[in-house]
Amino acid sequence: MSLSPDDVLARLREGGIAYELYEHPPVVTVEAMMAICGDIAGTHTKNLFLRDGKKAHFLVTLQHDARVDLKALRSVLGARGGLSFASADALREQLGVASGAVSPLAAFNAAPGSVRILIQDSLLEAARINVHPLVSTRTVSLLPGDLLAVLRAAGHEPEAFAVPELQRADA
Repeated sequence: MSLSPDDVLARLREGGIAYELYEHPPVVTVEAMMAICGDIAGTHTKNLFLRDGKKAHFLVTLQHDARVDLKALRSVLGARGGLSFASADALREQLGVASGAVSPLAAFNAAPGSVRILIQDSLLEAARINVHPLVSTRTVSLLPGDLLAVLRAAGHEPEAFAVPELQRADA
């Protein structure tokens, strides 16, 4: 059974994690999020729920303005076969969220080891990181170290990674 957004906030509190909560209209794209939430202090994120050719799942958290080539990302993640976006059904089954509400906190709904959690290395150097607590109508701002701690407490081992350089077509 999937956790609710309030369950996630309770887990943060139980873990001694200080956070700031912002409520806002639904935002399902990075552009909408920045238009509505861009004034929230901290680094905003975008999240990709991916799967490879062997049906392994990856939850990738990036800075909101990061540009990524899935082909280049495939080798960084160690994906086998092609890398593509997971289906809406897989998103609900694995993470218990709808498109637009994906965040590393959705890992609370995943069995440990069922989804690899990857976080862009520059996010871990930010003063604060902003993520959704399972819904696109709320944003939680917290310390990157606290995000890692709460994911580890839930049985996940988040991995830092560097976003591969985009290859220019004329290079």
